[in-house]
Amino acid sequence: MNKRDRKRDKTGRVRPSRAAIVLALGSALFAVSLSGTLVAQSASSKVPVEFQPGEGKFNNFCARCHGAEGIGTKQGPPLVHKIYEPNHHGDAAFQRAAANGVRAHHWQFGDMPKIDGVKPEDVDQIVKYVRWLQRQAGIM
Repeated sequence: MNKRDRKRDKTGRVRPSRAAIVLALGSALFAVSLSGTLVAQSASSKVPVEFQPGEGKFNNFCARCHGAEGIGTKQGPPLVHKIYEPNHHGDAAFQRAAANGVRAHHWQFGDMPKIDGVKPEDVDQIVKYVRWLQRQAGIM
């Protein structure tokens, strides 16, 4: 600290300048934001073993439009959304969507085409993974 940055209070103690306080707080907030990012990344990488096959199939067949971890993209809606909870879109709706495609009805992304190459067993695993993601997000 240089002499300009030193100010003494009524008791004679040296007080840091406002700039020093702002710098210290900014550094602390930056460190906290970095640690939060690391926690979020490590939490998302801990998909339970029983949902990992569905995660792989989701990434292969669905993520291009519905985004990594079902958060949506510019091409398709998020599946981790209350619209897709089981009471509104049951598991069978996912099967129909994959087999037949879907006309746009909740979002403005256009119609969803049928997904070539995906089998009903694949969709079962994908749905289990999506439901797990929804539970993690507090939707179910």
